[in-house]
Amino acid sequence: MNTLQYLQTSPTRNFFLFAGPCVIEGEQMALDIAAQIAPVARRLGIPYVFKGSYRKANRSRIDSFTGIGDEAALRILDKVRTEFGIPVVTDIHLPQEAEMAAQYVDILQIPAFLCRQTDLLVTAARTGKMVNIKKGQFLSPESMRFAVDKVRDAGGTMVAVTERGTTFGYGDLVVDYRGIPTMQKCGVPVIMDVTHSLQQPNNSSGVTGGRPEMIETIARAAIATGADGIFLETHRNPAEAKSDGANMLALDRLPRLLEHLSAIRTAINNF
Repeated sequence: MNTLQYLQTSPTRNFFLFAGPCVIEGEQMALDIAAQIAPVARRLGIPYVFKGSYRKANRSRIDSFTGIGDEAALRILDKVRTEFGIPVVTDIHLPQEAEMAAQYVDILQIPAFLCRQTDLLVTAARTGKMVNIKKGQFLSPESMRFAVDKVRDAGGTMVAVTERGTTFGYGDLVVDYRGIPTMQKCGVPVIMDVTHSLQQPNNSSGVTGGRPEMIETIARAAIATGADGIFLETHRNPAEAKSDGANMLALDRLPRLLEHLSAIRTAINNF
């Protein structure tokens, strides 16, 4: 079964879930988060993909945490998928990273700022892995069909697109939910990145802010709109997270959120 088939296995046509820390901070941290989420997702019939960046290449300041080392973090991702029997997804930033990361993960994710980089999309597609393309904050939903076409033209058969908000002024983002059905017309699953859409980038301090109190609002609206999947970052203690803690969901709040979202999806399916 390939990754896309796995994401479509829910007998109740539930959404699928990409969730985990922003960046891999260590092995035990990653295993603990997966151990908390996997059984809840299984109970609710939610196909689950563990998310973790092996390196953060896009940081506001040079002294920001970027990772524990590429190979060390990728090996941790591989251990998560082996130990829990679930797919894993990570970001890549340069074409030469695609083949390296593909040895350890099931889905290669293209960051929003890089979604137009042809060489990156093509090399990701040629690995044979599923490619998740985040919509640039500067692009319309309609424009994402060209990124999808690049992956397909390069031989990629498994593609998803992720909505993560659109730049609104200098330091905020807004979600246009019309983009979900618009991008679904490309014939690909569309995922709502709940937590990144609540970022408040470019703060004067050089540290990105966020509005985590709006996580459930954004997630509920996405499920009601028909999103195929939900993406969110979570941490046992977001205040101590080494990246993007300002817009993360506390791990202990995730089960209740997933229960609410599953109830909304069930109601829609029965409508």
